[in-house]
Amino acid sequence: MTKTNAQLRFWDGATRGRTQIGWLDGYHSFSFGRYMDPDRMGFRSLRVINDDKIKASRGFGMHPHHEMEILTWVLDGKIKHEDSTGQHGEIVPGDLQLMSAGRGIRHSEFNGLDDATTHLLQIWIEPSVAGVEPGYQQTSFDAAGRADQWQLLASPAARDGSLKIHADAEVSVADLSAGSMIGAIVPDGRHGYVHVARGKVLVDGKELTGGDAFSFEAGRVDIEGIEGSELLFFELA
Repeated sequence: MTKTNAQLRFWDGATRGRTQIGWLDGYHSFSFGRYMDPDRMGFRSLRVINDDKIKASRGFGMHPHHEMEILTWVLDGKIKHEDSTGQHGEIVPGDLQLMSAGRGIRHSEFNGLDDATTHLLQIWIEPSVAGVEPGYQQTSFDAAGRADQWQLLASPAARDGSLKIHADAEVSVADLSAGSMIGAIVPDGRHGYVHVARGKVLVDGKELTGGDAFSFEAGRVDIEGIEGSELLFFELA
């Protein structure tokens, strides 16, 4: 049985914004582009979670960003990345890309498959320091490290093998199996946001599916897997 000692806000994935432009089918957890909802302007420093499906060989051409920490987590498929710092490479499931836009960076992201759709989450977090040197990081995380437990992906001090983020935030992932339980915990003065990337879970008696989320202040929230699920957990100031 799931338990919580924190006040919850549930975010209904069915009410997210949506962009459909032929090669792209994207859902926006928070206001983005032409989608504007005053009740979905972000959560603390978490500004964007875009749930994008990109058709084969298509993608986003070179475009600029500044003063934002941008994370890419691929659920299925492959992304080809290039940026103005000279970095280029491919991102596959289990890899985290973290791009610090800082004073300004340009990049492109394309589906690296020519015969299948790529499904990814792109996440923007506002930095806690301005004017950093633009930079790019990428690493692969062992799937065993997130089996029914939180695996730290990004943190300010690059703790436990995570990537360094220029924000007062920690980002973790878990693959939760059916019947298993995991607790999302944040200390006093901090805030938590859990995004269900896919699957189905039970939280405080409520079923959540892919695209749904919940947020809470200091405390613990237990999450039970109804079916195999992938979760992203943000601890924020």
